Amino acid sequence: MLPWKRAFRPLASLLLAAALATVPAATAHAATAPSSGWNDYSCKPSAAHPRPVVLVHGTLGNSVDNWLGLAPYLKDRGYCVYSLDYGKLAGVPVFYGLGPIDKSAEQLSAFVDKVLASTGAAKADLVGHSQGGMMPRYYLKFLGGAPKVNALVGIAPSNHGTNLSGLTNLLPYFPGAEALIKATTPGLADQIAGSAFLTKLNAGGDTVPGVHYTVIATQYDEVVTPWRSQYLTGSDVRNVLLQDLCPLDLSEHVAIGLIDRIAFHEVANSLDPAHATATTCASVFS
Repeated sequence: MLPWKRAFRPLASLLLAAALATVPAATAHAATAPSSGWNDYSCKPSAAHPRPVVLVHGTLGNSVDNWLGLAPYLKDRGYCVYSLDYGKLAGVPVFYGLGPIDKSAEQLSAFVDKVLASTGAAKADLVGHSQGGMMPRYYLKFLGGAPKVNALVGIAPSNHGTNLSGLTNLLPYFPGAEALIKATTPGLADQIAGSAFLTKLNAGGDTVPGVHYTVIATQYDEVVTPWRSQYLTGSDVRNVLLQDLCPLDLSEHVAIGLIDRIAFHEVANSLDPAHATATTCASVFS
């Protein structure tokens, strides 16, 4: 083994450990875990909620574990809810979102088409956590997704990448380290601030016409950092800080997507703005 590769091992382990800390231990394989009624292809959208909701998990997440909180929350409110697995690496079970993000966006495109065909709806709404809040923007911008999507709601999305609380700043001290990450876990490398993928994604503006964008961030995010980098700029964008809704909310990167009912309430507002109600600390009981 080359000396630099031996030197890189501790950094690689640290990066992976930090990434693994962003998701809970998998409770079951996504193909066999209960889904509490979502991914029901017999579901037909109602007049009150005419668009199906597609949930897009984050890095190292999957279609079940990432959504054990939000999917039932939306299903109970009358939405047809669906989720997919994307970005699978060969030989890596349960933990997805590690493949090249442009290829993951192609998988999302095919899944949205499947959901629209099943439900008969003209458009879907997308809700994503972390990478799942950013990756759909590639689908909208480069893969013809905009006419098929009404709204994109990003929960702690990596829209402009991350320095992982400064950890990625160490990469230049390990020659070849970033190339190694790109080769082995391209989904992680694509989210490093300044990556070629993000440069392409954000060139010419953050948004595309016709889609309503919402970003829900937490100031305690330790993964997508600095947290303000999650915000988008555009004519149809709502950037929301969770602590502006409830100063007592201490959710960080994982909790905001997995269990935070205050964030869930704001997601529901974004999906149905005509019937939105104020999101406060009391929304945890809604």
